[in-house]
Amino acid sequence: MPSLDTSYLGLALRSPIVASAGPPTGDPDAAARLADAGIGAVVLPSLFEEEIVHDEIELTTALETGSEHVAEAIDYFPTIADVPSAADRYLADLERTKSQVSVPVIASLNAFSRRGWPRYARLLGDAGADALELNLYRVAADAARRADEVEEEDLALVADVTEAVEIPVAVKLSPFYSAMANFAVRCVQAGAAGLVLFNRFYQPDLDVETLEIAPSLELSSPWEMRLPLRWIAILRPLFHGQASLAATSGVATGTDVAKALLVGANVAMMTSALLRHGPEHVGAVEAQLVDWMVRHDYESVDQLRGSVSYATARDPSAFERANYLHVLHSWTSAAASSPFAPAGPVVA
Repeated sequence: MPSLDTSYLGLALRSPIVASAGPPTGDPDAAARLADAGIGAVVLPSLFEEEIVHDEIELTTALETGSEHVAEAIDYFPTIADVPSAADRYLADLERTKSQVSVPVIASLNAFSRRGWPRYARLLGDAGADALELNLYRVAADAARRADEVEEEDLALVADVTEAVEIPVAVKLSPFYSAMANFAVRCVQAGAAGLVLFNRFYQPDLDVETLEIAPSLELSSPWEMRLPLRWIAILRPLFHGQASLAATSGVATGTDVAKALLVGANVAMMTSALLRHGPEHVGAVEAQLVDWMVRHDYESVDQLRGSVSYATARDPSAFERANYLHVLHSWTSAAASSPFAPAGPVVA
């Protein structure tokens, strides 16, 4: 049987199949079921700084209510330590998950203030996280800020966090940086031990009856893998083994995992497939991956990784602009059956 052992962020994993941040990993009992099913590691849902700030504001408001009218009310103020915050609940879940699973547990952090990132990162490291996933979820909607200003701020955040903790840090990126390859390399230079490609931006919908913005969540589809596959193939040769790469979005089968490994990923992460099929799906994906490796004579994940990256592909241009032309021309084979095909000769 082929060896599925791999490494990610310097951690030894028994499988390249990783449960990414989502509901299945947010519950310690569910995370334990994933570990029992054979998952390589679990990434906890993000701790959002907004949640912590909201809790602090709500608590402060509650404590101050009426204090300007009744001086004696000050005597009844509870201490902050008596009221658990979002951070306290997250740390408790992290510690409980660590106690129940035998695989690496990766915490996830999404903060917005320069001071908040390293502060909460240290808390997660002290609570026992094996690694940290830094979730750079940003919509650059301020027209007064240039692209280089946004990127420099994000790189400074990466440097701040990696300097603040002793555990390895992966940066989960969006695909919208203006010079993606350059920014990815600079993230690693700033201290990141790996990159997760890519963050899914959930697009809000509009309710035309209430005229209100409505949250909309759709599970990922296999076609969404194409973007991370392209960029992992391009980035893998640039790091010379100095950084890990994780593919996420659209991973649902053993074939999908094989694709991610072929272009150079250390691991393939999934959430939507686990929500659809449950933790038992991990075993099915692993069996499909093993079957594929046997049929293609691969003895290990290490041998498989990067076999079709930009550096080793027979046609590296397929990962760049040339692929755009090939895709457009591929439509001609179906043009005859298109409802837009001309009924007769076209006269110029």
